[in-house]
Formats: sequence, structure tokens, C-alpha cells
Amino acid sequence: MALIMSDVDRFEAARPRLEAIAYRMLGSSGEAEDAVQETYLRWQAADTGRIEVPEAWLTKVLTNYCLNQLTSARARREIYVGQWLPEPLLTGDPMLGPADTAEQRESVSYAVLVLLERLTPNERAVYVLREAFGYAHREVAEILDIGEAAAQQLFHRAKKHLAEGRARTEIDGAAARRIVEEFLAAATSGRTEPLVRLLTQDASALGDGGGKVPARASAFEGARAVATFLRGLFKPAPAKRALVGGVPGIYAGVANGEPAVIAVVDGRVVGISCLEVTPDGIVAVRSQVNPDKLRRATERWAAGEHGAPLYTL
Repeated sequence: MALIMSDVDRFEAARPRLEAIAYRMLGSSGEAEDAVQETYLRWQAADTGRIEVPEAWLTKVLTNYCLNQLTSARARREIYVGQWLPEPLLTGDPMLGPADTAEQRESVSYAVLVLLERLTPNERAVYVLREAFGYAHREVAEILDIGEAAAQQLFHRAKKHLAEGRARTEIDGAAARRIVEEFLAAATSGRTEPLVRLLTQDASALGDGGGKVPARASAFEGARAVATFLRGLFKPAPAKRALVGGVPGIYAGVANGEPAVIAVVDGRVVGISCLEVTPDGIVAVRSQVNPDKLRRATERWAAGEHGAPLYTL
């Protein structure tokens, strides 16, 4: 059945919200876009005149598609080369979705996206719909075809799992820049101690190269091990320039609400390191260097003005 313009308009009005839900569910902008496109195709094939609440219908179709993708993704990630990390999005990206409340900002922070990987698909769906988009437990239950009591139980279970992480600190753009500047000054000092002082004793560092860029398969654990690794990482070397195709400029930014060290070569983002900050210091440095997971960040970067880099490698 051919779509009339009002059907297209209704879907396009819902697209930003659908993309934001899918990104939180899947941790990938490309997979989120695919999920929304599949939802559009099903909307196109449906008898839309019989759909009483289009928003609810679209959310249900999208969520259930994402649940299927999460189930198959677990099998794919078992053969993924090295660590799997979510795709970071730079501040202002519309796919980050609503950020009016602390709960909404928390739900898309990079640290929480990493923790969401520990949840079952249903727990993740309930948490995203309830915490980030304010759906009532009854509405969540209808979307997932489960009882309301089951939806509440899944939500409480998800919150409990996520509460096992550290207490995180909300950071604005100015504070993020100061943190990155201090971090870079320590990382490029040539000494380990300045970095150790910024890190918590149980700090960790890990990276996702996807088998396309070298990245250690297991995380560095402990302040001194992480500091030693970072000191070497930020030491200029011809081999590093050859690997990324030029001289990386290092900038301060914000990705998923966390201070981010952004490496750029000729306008192309080649790495984003998200710093998880707690009241006790930096507890984790998570670096995304898989080029497949940096394409959207590169597009976003190209749309802004950034000035001179803080440092070059």
C-alpha cells in the first residue's frame, strides 16, 4: 500500500526518538539506523489507518527488533577480535536523545552503555524505555508483551546491576576540558607519577580496535599499570603516525557525557578515549579506535569549529 504524506510525516517526527532508543539498546549508530529503517519498512507495509497510537506501535516494533539484534549480537561478539566497546557519540549528536534530566544523561553515559552490556536484552529494554524515555511500567509491559509486575521486576534488577558501578560525576563542557587538559599534561610529562595521582587505585584502561587497529585484548588494571600504558600511548612515534596515516592532533571534548580525548588526522577522528570520572579520580579510560565505530563522530567533528589541538603525536 502506498504511503500518504501524513504517514511519512508521522514516521519522520518519531525518527529522532526511535534512533535514540535504538542507540541505547544496541550501542552502535549504524545498527541503530538499520533498526529504524527496518521499523520504517514495517510501518510502510502496515495498515496505518488501523493503528490507533502510532508512537506506541513504532516503539514496540523497534524495541522487539532491537531485542532480536541483541540476542544475535551476543553470538557475534564471542568471535569479535579483542574487547568490544560501544560506539562513542560526540556531544550534541541528536542520537544521544533527551538530556533534560540527570537520569536521561546517565542512561547514555559511556560508562553506563558499557554496563548495559551485562544486562539481559529484556532488562536493557526496560531500563532504556523507563529511565531514558519515561515510559510507565504498564506501557513497557505492553511493548514487551509481558505483565506489568514482570516489567517492574526487570527494571529493579537492571537498576541493581547498574548500581554496582561507581558513583559517577556529572561534568559540563568547561570542566571536561579542564580534566582532559590535566590528563594530557600528566600523560605527556614522560613520568608515571602525575598520572597515578589522577587515577583511582583500581583504575582500568581498555581499547576496541575491532581487529583493524592494534588494541590489547585484555584491560590494564591498577593505577600504576594504567599510567605506564598511557605514558607510552601518548609518546610520539613514527609508527603511530604511519598507522593512522598522518600526525594526530589531540583535542579535548565530550563524548556520551564524559570528558573525551579525541585524536584527529586531517579531519578524520581516529580515536576517542572516554574518561570515567568519579569523586575519587579517573576510574576508567576506554578508547575506541575501531574506524567502523568512528564514522559518525567524524561526520559530527566536520560540522564544527575546534581550533588548534592541545597536543600532537
